[in-house]
Order: sequence, then structure tokens, then C-alpha cells
Amino acid sequence: MTQSNNNFSYSYEDECISYKSLFPVFNRDDFNELDNTFNELDIDTEINKLFSEYKINTTEDQAALHHIYRSAYGENVSNVSSHFYEIAKSSIKECMNLKAKLLQSNIKNIVTIGIGGSFEGPKLLLETLTQKHERSFNHIFLTGPDTQEFIDEIEPLNREETFFIVSSKSFSTDETMQSLSLAKNWIGTDFAFKDHFICITSQLEKAKTFGFDEASAIQFPNEIGGRYSMWSPISLAAILELEDDFIDFLKGGSKADKNLKSNTSYIEFIKTIVFSDIWHNNFDNKHIRVLLAYNWKLRFFTDYAQQLEMESIGKSANPSSRFKKTGQTIFGGFGSTAQHSYFQLLHQGTASFCADIISVETDKKNNELLYAQSQAQAGLLAFGAEENLEDHEKVNGQSPVNLLSLKELNPFNLGYLIASWEHRVFLTSCMLQINPFDQYGVSAGKIYARKYLDANGG
Repeated sequence: MTQSNNNFSYSYEDECISYKSLFPVFNRDDFNELDNTFNELDIDTEINKLFSEYKINTTEDQAALHHIYRSAYGENVSNVSSHFYEIAKSSIKECMNLKAKLLQSNIKNIVTIGIGGSFEGPKLLLETLTQKHERSFNHIFLTGPDTQEFIDEIEPLNREETFFIVSSKSFSTDETMQSLSLAKNWIGTDFAFKDHFICITSQLEKAKTFGFDEASAIQFPNEIGGRYSMWSPISLAAILELEDDFIDFLKGGSKADKNLKSNTSYIEFIKTIVFSDIWHNNFDNKHIRVLLAYNWKLRFFTDYAQQLEMESIGKSANPSSRFKKTGQTIFGGFGSTAQHSYFQLLHQGTASFCADIISVETDKKNNELLYAQSQAQAGLLAFGAEENLEDHEKVNGQSPVNLLSLKELNPFNLGYLIASWEHRVFLTSCMLQINPFDQYGVSAGKIYARKYLDANGG
């Protein structure tokens, strides 16, 4: 990869988000060279395939249709059969109608049984977009398989007031099936199964073997992957609280989709992040990225993005690709907390990394210190300190930073941010020539755990 002194400084702004690149090394020549690769791979055509019924998930021979929920309620950019929109709207309506029934039945506790995308998505929406004291229900997320989790979280609850949402696309996830078994035994025979359980799945026939039927299941298409499923009924727990705000969340995602299809400025914004990710990972020895949210409500965003990225682009390199490094290692959390733990390593250690920093512009007035920290830390990580300091006081700098700021934290803007992050992942996968929609590494762990149990009498 060529180098020059051709400085690269890029900023982007729209009604939802603002962005600024802080790149000490990556420059315009590097961007242009990667843009040539983008055009050679005809990625514009891949974008059109994504928003269609094309079987873009080649290893599993199916499309990726998570965008249908966004198109069903917002800017319709998905070129799919109309019945998919009907499925999307019907299933979301089922989710919304459930709330009145639960309240009428005096349900107070909602327990969501699920792991992976079935946990990260609804958990993020609840924590980011609702206030705990204003929720209609007490929400508990049960991931499994440690039975102590069930003992601590569920056994103190009142059975009559507790309702279980079993979220499993495949209805074969070991942790979820074990937690479902524990929950059924805990509820016992004194209460009707249908009054205390509902499942969210794409495999109704499998769910029926556990006691569910059409009336106690909300279905979604099999073409929606787990880590892309927060737009679907998988987010039922959050939908019960958000109600129409969930539609605004979907509309925000659809706005980003429309921009990816037709807004050249937005496309350059996503390209800038994608190209710098790939360049730093492949040519600057930066295989780690820290993702820091400088807003308390966004503290779980890192967990969500970690799964989205590392499960999607944590794949072997395509032998035909010039890029031999695929996904980066993602970690992080709430920025202010991080400053008092691992920031010491970031500023003065020997690790080589990139950084994403997310803030909210309304915090300029509402949380002045918090917002100031986000801006100051971004500059220090990228360029170091300008003052003359003693050796033991100096900070490293030279760490590329993507500095993003939501104009306001609301459902629409969060949908826009998450859909944009998906676009980042998808365009990265296209550049790397890998499939972002399968996860056979995850499957391997499941298979060998079962083999162990079979061999040891489990």
C-alpha cells in the first residue's frame, strides 16, 4: 500500500449524526486505492443484492431479509415480494397487541429467554430507549446455561405474575432449550402453559415439540440472522415498552438504507470508516478496536456491535482477496468508566489499536463533562498531547479514531446508527470477499459440546 504526505481529513453530517475522522497515518491516496478495489469488486451491485431476495448468504443458500421490517414501515428500498412486508407488519402488530393481554392478566415480570442476538438486541433497546422506573413490566434476561442464573433471577418471582418470552430462531440453541425446560418445571401444572409462555421463532414445527402452537408463537422468516434480528419480533420485550417508538426505530433504520442506496455523501461516509478499518488492520498492524460510548444510556452498544462485527466478519481470509486480515477484535464500553481502568494501556502502553468514540450532541449542555471527555480523549488517542511533558507523562497518540455523535438520542437516530453499523459490516465483508451472514465457528462449539456430553453420559 502506497504512502504519501497527502493528508486525509474527512467529516460528514446529516440530520441524525455527525462524523469526523482523526487519522494520523491513513490518507487520501490510501482511500483512493481502496475505492478502486471497491469499484473493481462492483460492490454497488452487492448492495442491490442485499436489498432483494437474492441468496446473498451463499453458504446457507438464502437471502438476508432483516431489512424488510425497516422497509415495511419507512423508506421502502427493499426489492422483495409484497408478502414479506405483510409478514413484517403482521408480526409487529402481534407484538404490540400482546401488551394489553399481559396487563389484563396481571403479569408483572417479563423473562426473555435467549442468547446472542436474541439477548443483545432487545437488551440494548430497553436500556437505551426506556427509563427503568417508567416501564410497564419488570424485565429479566435469562441467557443460560448456568442453573445458578435461574435460581438467582427467577425463583424469587411470583409464578402467577411471570411471563416467559422464548426467543430462538432455530429452536435448537442448547442454552435456550435448557432454560425453557427449567422455566416449564418452575411454572408447574397449576397454570396454563399458554398464559405464561410465548415463543419467537422461524421454526414453528420444532417449537411445537416443546408445547407451543400457532397461538403461542410469533414467527419471522428464516432468512433473518440472529445478530440482525433486533428489527424483528425478537425484540418483543422492548416492543412491549416502546410501542410506537419501535416503529420510529425501524424508520430510522430505513432512512440509513435509503441513503446507502442513493446518497453519495452517506456512502462516502461509510466507505471512509470501512476503508480505514481494513487499511489499519491489514497494513498498520492495528488488529484491535476499542469502542467507547460517552453516554450512559448507550453503555450496552459496544456489546451489541461486538457481536455484530465479530460474528459477521470474523472469518478466514478469502484466498482471492488481497486482504489477509479480516475482522478486528472489538472491546470497550462506557467511556468514563474505561478512563479509570484500561485507558492507562491505551495512552501509555504498547498495544496497537484503533478507536470508535460515540457521543450525543445534546450532552454539550446536559452533560458537559461527559461530552468534553469524549472530544478530549479522541484528540489524545489520535494525536497525543501538545504540551512539553516529562517522559513519564507523555501519551502515545497515533491511534486512528472514528468520532461519531448522534444529534439526539431517540429511537429514530438509534435505528439510523445501528443500520449504518450494519452497512459498515456489510461493505467490509464485500471488500474482504467473505460471507457476513453465517457463523460456522459458533456452530462448531455447539457440536463439540454435544459430543462431549454424549461421550460422558450427559
